Parts: sequence; C-alpha cells; structure tokens
Amino acid sequence: MEDLNTQSESNFRDKISTVDTRGKRKWMYVFQPKGKLYNLRTYFSIGYLVLLFGLPFVKWNGNPLFLFDVTKSKFIFFGQVFLPQDFVLFGIGMLVFLLFVVVFTLIFGRVFCGWACPQTIFLEMVFRKIEYWIEGPANKQQIADAKSWTTEMYVRKTIKHILFFLLSFIIANTLLSYIIGLEELRRIVREPVSMHVLGITILMIFTFAFYAIYAFVREISCIVICPYGRLQGVLLDRNSIVVIYDYLRGEPRNKKRKQTEEKKGDCIDCNMCVNVCPTGIDIRNGTQLECVNCTACIDACNRMMENVGLEPNLIRYGSENDISTGVKPKITYRIKAYSVVLVILCSILVGLLVTRSMFDATILRVAGQVLQENADSTISNLYKIKIVSKSGYTKPYHLELDRNTASIEYVGKNLDSLKSGVESEETFFIKVPKQHITQRKEKIKILIKSGDKIIQTKQITFIGEY
Repeated sequence: MEDLNTQSESNFRDKISTVDTRGKRKWMYVFQPKGKLYNLRTYFSIGYLVLLFGLPFVKWNGNPLFLFDVTKSKFIFFGQVFLPQDFVLFGIGMLVFLLFVVVFTLIFGRVFCGWACPQTIFLEMVFRKIEYWIEGPANKQQIADAKSWTTEMYVRKTIKHILFFLLSFIIANTLLSYIIGLEELRRIVREPVSMHVLGITILMIFTFAFYAIYAFVREISCIVICPYGRLQGVLLDRNSIVVIYDYLRGEPRNKKRKQTEEKKGDCIDCNMCVNVCPTGIDIRNGTQLECVNCTACIDACNRMMENVGLEPNLIRYGSENDISTGVKPKITYRIKAYSVVLVILCSILVGLLVTRSMFDATILRVAGQVLQENADSTISNLYKIKIVSKSGYTKPYHLELDRNTASIEYVGKNLDSLKSGVESEETFFIKVPKQHITQRKEKIKILIKSGDKIIQTKQITFIGEY
C-alpha cells in the first residue's frame, strides 16, 4: 500500500507536515481509522452532537439553558441570567476556566482537541465520513484526484460540497441559536428577509466560514490557527499524559520479519500510524504540537501488531517518563500549585454565586437636593433607585423601610414588577416626622422585596437638618 503522508528521515521534524518541499499546501488524504478507540470516539461524538444541537431547545424557568447574547450583554448558564452587573463573576469565571485548561493540559495533554473539540468532531466524525461515503477511502480519493476528472467525479464532488454547505448552514443556525436565542432565530427564518438583513448576513457569514473550514482549511485550523497547540508547547512536561510511541520497544524498525532473523524492534515501519493521522505527523518522531491526541494512530498500530502477532500498545497513552524510565505519571509541584490556586478561585466563585442577589440595585440621592421641609411637619429626602432583575423572568417588586417612623412617597407611578435584564428606575421621597429626627444624619435601611421575600437590603443616609 502506498504511503500517502510519510516524511523521510532526512526531513525529521523540520517542516510542517501539510506543506511540500516547494512550500505549497499538501492535501491530506487520511485513511479512516478502525478500532476500539475510534468506535468509542464515534459513540462519544454522537452524544456530543445530540447535546450540541438539542440544548437550544431546552428551557429552564422559561429561559434557554445556555445563551451567550453578546449583542445585549446577556448570558445564561444553566438557566441563570448574568448581566454586565456580574462583571466580577465573569472575570473570576474566566480565570477559573483558563486555569482549568492549564491544569488539564499539564496532566492530560491535548486530549480535549481529539475528543471534545467541535472542530475535530465535525471534521473527523461528520464531514470526513461523508467524504468517505461519497468518494471512497483515502487511497481511492488520491488516485482519482491525480487523474483527469470524469463526469462521475464532478457529480460526486458536487454532491459532497452541496452536503457540506447544507451542514455548515445547520451548524451556523445552531451557533446563532446560542447567541441570539431560538425564538429570535425563528423570527429571522420566518419573517421577510428585509426585516432581518443584518441577521441573515451574519448567518451566511457563519455558514461560509464553516464551509471553508471543513471543506478546505481542515487540519490547518489545528496546526496553525488554533492557539491551544502553541499553549501546549509551554505547558507539557515529561509527566504529561499524551499519545506517545514506545521507542524503546519499537526501535530499531524492521520491515521484514522472519523467524530466522535477529530480533529487532517491534515497529514494522508500515506507516499506518502516519496514514491515519488527521494532521499528517509521524508520532514516532516524538510529541509534536500538531498532535491532537485523537488516538487514530493507536488503533492503526494495534491492528498491525495483531496482524503480525506482536503485543499491542506500541503507541499508547503515556508520558515521556513512563517510556524512558518506567516511572508512572505523577502529580508534580507545578500541578499542585496550579491546583491550589484553582481550588481557591473556584471557592470564591461558588461563594459569589451562592450570595448573588436576584436584583441588582443602586440607590443614590438626587443631585442638587439635600432636604425638604414639608407643611405636614415632616422632613423629606429625594432618592433615585436603578434596579435590574437577574431572575430570568418577570418578578414582583416593591420597596419597604425598616422602621414605622418613616414612609416612602413616590414621584410619579411606582414600579410593581421587574422584567428580566431590563434596567428600571424610579424616584421617591423618604419622609420622617420632625419629632422622630434625633440627629443631623442617620442611617435608614431600604428593603427591596419580591412578594414577601426580602431580596436585598440597602442602607442610605437620611439628612434631617442643615
């Protein structure tokens, strides 16, 4: 079988696997893997895709389970609404996420890329399988592309790209449903195009972007565009678990295996690990930034080991120390230090989430107003409240004072409910009879309530005399 993606020993790790000697893009003809890990990835991908396409239809308390509406600065996680007022939570949450990525990569390498990254799942488990179905296996595709195209080839290519574009359109719609919500997306689809020019334009931009990535860019996204591969280079150490080749057992390589021949390494140099690699690397050259830990090479190597009667797992999950010294991966001081910081940040985040108020309110004295002496022998101060509900749906609302000797008098109509994510405001006087004023400045607590429940308590300063 012809080796499609092999690098010669003279070019050992000195160039990108997808670029030829003239500096041009080398199209990857990737053999379809077969084996236990590939089957496991397939089952995982099916569940992953069901969740990805199904979650926009799931609602909690009338809200989407997840929403990332950057246009309105409104984010929903597990049905909980987060607004710009939750900036501190957002900042700590991002730190927790980044630190989790660091710790996860230190321990498990780039396994996320091969098993859970949408780019890999869509390309390898959806688009690539459609390509195998329409155009045949990788060797057949390479032979057909090298010849003059026939009418059948044009038909197959056309059908493939039409399906790719339709799938990209579906993916773009799904992405938009996470950004603007399913209801808004339905309005864009159902109503005339003239009413949603911007929405349709964004939808088509996403569609063409996904189509270009999965039909043409492909592994370049992982090798060049994605920053995670670069990050991996500074995070991995000799204890990190990656897809690795057991060079002590495999070398020196031996293509010919006869009973009378002197025992050599177990690697039979079949290059199947290279042929199934979606980024075209040779895992036998060691850990490389281009490796996405998809385990295709493990399945391919295990099949060949089985065919020649040798032990499996010549390529496997392991660490450099595991191969070179036999020492199993251990938790290093660096991992421990990052983990301690991660636990502290998680604790702070959980504490803030637990104590997070349903309403976010700010009460300020109206500018230019100090106090008013009224004809009914009361002193009043004028205040304004700005308040927003983060409950996810309309909630009842009213204000009360913590004492009977003071009262609230609204300027204009007072609010009786708050809509989710909408900042509301109202202006009101706090009035206190003169006989109950004992000092120039005193603290009064305002109870912000929803029904009978106290949501938040604000303390203001009341000025009783000049």
